[in-house]
Amino acid sequence: MTKATIQSEPSSDNSDVLPLTSISIKHKQVLATRRAGVLLHPTSLPGNRHNGTLGQHAFRFVDFLTECGMTVWQTLPLGPTHSDASPYLCLSAHAGNPALIDIDWLEHHQLLAGQHECAPDQSYQEFVQICLQQAHKVFCRQTDNELHFDYRGFINEHANWLEDYALYTALRIDNNGQSWDRWPQPLKDRDPKALKKARTQLKDVIELIRFEQFVFFSQWQKLKNYAHEHDVCLFGDIPIFVAYDSADVWAHRDFFLLDNAGYPSVVAGVPPDYFSKTGQRWGNPHYHWDNLQADGFKWWLDRMRSQLDLFDLVRIDHFRGFESFWAIPAESRVATHGEWIEAPGEALLNTLYETFGQLPLVAEDLGIITKEVEALRLKFKMPGMKILQFAFSGESDNPYLPENHEKDSVVYTGTHDNDTTLSWYESLSQIDKARVDSYFKQHKEFTSEPMPWPLIRCALSSIAQLVILPMQDILGLGSGHRMNTPGVTKGNWHWRFDWGQVPDDLPAHLSEILQDYHRVPDSHT
Repeated sequence: MTKATIQSEPSSDNSDVLPLTSISIKHKQVLATRRAGVLLHPTSLPGNRHNGTLGQHAFRFVDFLTECGMTVWQTLPLGPTHSDASPYLCLSAHAGNPALIDIDWLEHHQLLAGQHECAPDQSYQEFVQICLQQAHKVFCRQTDNELHFDYRGFINEHANWLEDYALYTALRIDNNGQSWDRWPQPLKDRDPKALKKARTQLKDVIELIRFEQFVFFSQWQKLKNYAHEHDVCLFGDIPIFVAYDSADVWAHRDFFLLDNAGYPSVVAGVPPDYFSKTGQRWGNPHYHWDNLQADGFKWWLDRMRSQLDLFDLVRIDHFRGFESFWAIPAESRVATHGEWIEAPGEALLNTLYETFGQLPLVAEDLGIITKEVEALRLKFKMPGMKILQFAFSGESDNPYLPENHEKDSVVYTGTHDNDTTLSWYESLSQIDKARVDSYFKQHKEFTSEPMPWPLIRCALSSIAQLVILPMQDILGLGSGHRMNTPGVTKGNWHWRFDWGQVPDDLPAHLSEILQDYHRVPDSHT
């Protein structure tokens, strides 16, 4: 295959101000037909030297998916991250990551004048903040236009989380980026007088943070509408737990298992599993489920509402935690000392489904899955996940083998937590590689090309309604292109692709394969 850039260069031009509500779409039943999609976080898009954004390359990626016959774009969570850049440990369960903001949007709306470039010694996030500060000053002088009308609507619609988040973020900045438990006691404990004083003193910063979130959600909505116009569904991800240093825990301490001083008594993680022989200590605080339930699960209702505004389909990360959670004593530095504690997942899901109707949810049901967890998933008709890299243990009843898949499943070659398929295959032991080779010798229809294509074709042939392929796999990338290694704290979440890595015949090649396996909707054929 020769390499070239994709010929079409879609425009991210915002020719008009779009309302922050989705256009009418046909994707309410994403899993009602056979589909295929790509897993790619927006930070992995090409563009500026730091991370991808919601700018022109995001729109171009939608065009690329359309050319390939793909109708689903799965992302990771979109929230503002800590310094480790993990989208599964965010500063808010609702807010958007300002590092994804595209500066061209500000220029188009005449909120920035002149050339703006990120200096060599600046991070992109620092650059965005400077541009937002300048744009906000202009915005405040233009008070009678459609953009301001949309801004006021956004503030009112999202007040249930935005006010706490804006104040928390302003206080965090004012306290040199320290976690809320290190703030002065009155602010840490949300003393009303201290918060009122802070709102006055930090008014300008708070207003800027509100504006920042308005810009993020405006850009996301523009991208979402563009995706829908091209029959592409957006598939999101809810981390079941939230970060301790977050607006959510600071503003709702009663909903988390914290001691009187505000520190976690137990933290989240998992016991030893496929990814780690010693388990994983994530460190997130656990929920105070009794208090959440007594409040009618309102916190979870608000969280789900935010995600349904962003996405057509949502994966619940670590769904197992709705049935029972691995509670590790906070003072323990390893995950092996934890215990399983039952959670009221059925009551929570009943409340969610009674409120929203049949929800477009997918359960991440990997790892230690008991019959109780499986029963909970099935009761609410939530598709589970099948990972082909886990399929070749040599046992005929392995649930990840294609022969054992179910229609209501989402099949992956691998996820963001797995190595690329090519690197996975090349690193297998001789015994494990022999098992894989033996399987494909029995299924020669998959082996017309070298890895990773046999596994890609195997996934697409599944009875499952939806197949998701990591971008690294459809580009045939090997070692060094992994997004995340669970249990490792450094070097994750920074992978990006370049359009120069995309062979010019890849869209046609993928489209043909998808048609072979009946995964191209009628509108794309």
